[in-house]
Amino acid sequence: MKGLIYKDITIFFKSIDKKLMLIAVGAIILLMVNTGVYAGLFASVMLAMTIGMQNIMSFACDEKASWKKYQLAMPVNAVLVVTSKYISVIYTLAVSLVGSVLFNLLSGIAFHEFNVIVWGVSTAVSLIVPLLWTGICLPLTYWFGFRSAQTMGLIAVIPMFYFVKYFEDGDGVSAMTSSIFSYVVVAGFAVIVLFIISMIISMIGYNRKK
Repeated sequence: MKGLIYKDITIFFKSIDKKLMLIAVGAIILLMVNTGVYAGLFASVMLAMTIGMQNIMSFACDEKASWKKYQLAMPVNAVLVVTSKYISVIYTLAVSLVGSVLFNLLSGIAFHEFNVIVWGVSTAVSLIVPLLWTGICLPLTYWFGFRSAQTMGLIAVIPMFYFVKYFEDGDGVSAMTSSIFSYVVVAGFAVIVLFIISMIISMIGYNRKK
């Protein structure tokens, strides 16, 4: 199991798309310049989206290398293979979480304001978005191929973009109260359930592949 997890994490970092990173960095800089005290939150959302997309791209590596053929010659079963993939996704959340903390710290220093609610929401988003993204796209990879997952990942950018624009252009962020934490808890629980169901569906899909 450890070897499989190491493989998946290594693939995640080695398959980082430079163009995607440049776009993400540019978008994060623009958000941090234009959104004032909420810069850390918006930057966290963008980074979380990037982590989710990068995970999807790394999923393609096993498909292109016909990993299933190698797995059949190894003392590992489908449960271990799929579980290791999902665990590796959880490990990559550390990148999203650390990035969120740094962005909010920079924002707090730059604008001399440390908003506990914004920090809390940023932290939640940095964990929820990548799990949601991969929880939806990984089963698609095992059932229909990585191209369908990549397509779905691109489609998922659209509502996330409008979500960011809604808060950036309106009063959404400034209107947040402590009640937002209840919604975050519900959303987090829902995503965890989705992630577990997604893993089961992925195992079934992986088993049916030849």
